[in-house]
Amino acid sequence: MGKKGREIVGLDIEDLVNSLNQALANEWQSFYQYWLAAHVVTGEGALGLSEQLRKIALQEMDHADELAKRILQLGGMPLTNPREWAAAASCAYVEPPENPADLKQIIKDGADAEVCAIEFYNKLANKVFNKDSVTYQIVVRLLAQEVEQEDAFDDMLPR
Repeated sequence: MGKKGREIVGLDIEDLVNSLNQALANEWQSFYQYWLAAHVVTGEGALGLSEQLRKIALQEMDHADELAKRILQLGGMPLTNPREWAAAASCAYVEPPENPADLKQIIKDGADAEVCAIEFYNKLANKVFNKDSVTYQIVVRLLAQEVEQEDAFDDMLPR
């Protein structure tokens, strides 16, 4: 990012990069949680759930891509080691249940992860509002997609 692009950010850029790296860690953990669950899920209804998990996992990877690009624009460095994700993330990584046929638990874990992401992005949006318009636009777009993903998981839960 050019000099002017950083000058117009009305926040401490190092703190903002740290927040964006926290979001990046959340996204990579979510990607892996959904990707792995999509591969191990079994039982009745597993094929449909696997397809939905793969779709959401790819969306999380796209989120990570957007965040990494913004971090670089700000002159920061995206987290370079996957071992840093757990320490940096604000949302927990949840392993698939011991019983890979427990579709309800896999769906609940996904919904819970989306709730955490929604809370995180809402706080970040409030933090950057009227201080960094570029990051704000990215965060609001990601927030809206996380809300859609939470809805998708909720729709999958048996009633």
